[in-house]
Amino acid sequence: MLLIFYGNEILYAQTFPGFKPLRYAEDYSFLENDSTKNWYRKLKYNRLSKSSGLFISVGGEIRYQYFRYKDEQWGDVPEDKDGYILTRYLAHADLHIGKHIRTFVQLQSSLANSRVSPDPVEENQLDIHQAFMDIDFALHNVNKFTIRIGRQEFLYGSQRLVAVRDGPNNRQAFDAARLMYAGKKIKSDLFYSHYVKNKSGIFDDGINKHTKLWGSYTTINRIPFFKNIDLYYLGIWKASATFDDGEGEEQRHSIGTRLWHSKNGFRYDAEALYQFGEFADKSINAWTISLNTGYKFNSVKLKPELGLKTELISGDKYYDDNKLQTFNPLFPKGNYFGLAALIGPANLIDLHPSLSSEILKNLVVNLDYDVFWRASQNDGMYAPNVSLIYSGKNISAKYIGQQFSTDIVYTPNHFLYFRAEFTWFNTGAYLKMAGEGKDILFTGFTTQLKF
Repeated sequence: MLLIFYGNEILYAQTFPGFKPLRYAEDYSFLENDSTKNWYRKLKYNRLSKSSGLFISVGGEIRYQYFRYKDEQWGDVPEDKDGYILTRYLAHADLHIGKHIRTFVQLQSSLANSRVSPDPVEENQLDIHQAFMDIDFALHNVNKFTIRIGRQEFLYGSQRLVAVRDGPNNRQAFDAARLMYAGKKIKSDLFYSHYVKNKSGIFDDGINKHTKLWGSYTTINRIPFFKNIDLYYLGIWKASATFDDGEGEEQRHSIGTRLWHSKNGFRYDAEALYQFGEFADKSINAWTISLNTGYKFNSVKLKPELGLKTELISGDKYYDDNKLQTFNPLFPKGNYFGLAALIGPANLIDLHPSLSSEILKNLVVNLDYDVFWRASQNDGMYAPNVSLIYSGKNISAKYIGQQFSTDIVYTPNHFLYFRAEFTWFNTGAYLKMAGEGKDILFTGFTTQLKF
């Protein structure tokens, strides 16, 4: 039993559910009839009137990270020998007005201390990260429709395409109108949104008219054989996009499916996606397939888990033609291949075995090995945000390199999280031809408190 002492009070933290990746998905209405009068329970459920259902819930997060690179971007940017500290502060208030109306507001402050020329993903001094209203409609106490309007986070599937982007210092959000349905076996979203572009100042993240995302995402659970399936369509429009084969307006449509399940230590997550549309004066024809599988030996000491992930992600076949085959991962999680976030999922083939083990009850050690190749020699290498790192022009080599990572994660309770990670990227022929081609050494430490 986890006890947290505060003055003369004892908080029984195990009676609370764990924090969720989407903080607005947490529900503390179960505390309505709770007779305990400690400060933390009042923080999570503070009744505002004698009538049932009118309450406010408050929470937040404080996160500190220290990062140190040796030969950042393979030696092609000035080296910071001292490293830098990233800090992130999140605070939210969730107001419920009866059973059918709620508003959620969250502030975000992200700072990049001693970082030379931080980008908007690393620093945003203070802004409204989320601010939306929900209107719920229940049908027969089983099916529920929700209309959500305002600034909000999206998280779909395995976060390969639309994510909260928790790894980088700034989480991402969308100004959106959204219709959600939740039934016993089916959940479905229909939405239209403008991507919120982070700016480094104070309360300056206005409406972004240059990037739009729309679509539908449906999850069906407990079906025969496959167990769980996601079906989705996602559309994106950007006023200006840049790939190795040019720059221009982009309108792209993505149709995909995901099969996933976990039982008795075995898990799998398979996804296939096709993209079409127009980029500048070119037609888009891109795709990706991925498989993420693993088995955890629960009956063995230390409970080791063996994992294997592989992805085939299309790249452009020819320069200066009327077609673009470069895959666009849209808005993926920033730490796609680890906390160092060196490479993004475009024009890529990767093979990724892993091993993890529970050294202690709350202490997990992970070992990762990843090998990367360019899928097409007539396309470049991209960052997680799809920005071009190196061109592929006049470079025939496809082998990018190998990444060795190890991290230790300690979670003494569901409030605290500690992580230490070390990554070595051993450069291959392509990187040596495209730039300085030096090996990268990365060290990162994370301390996080949620409440």
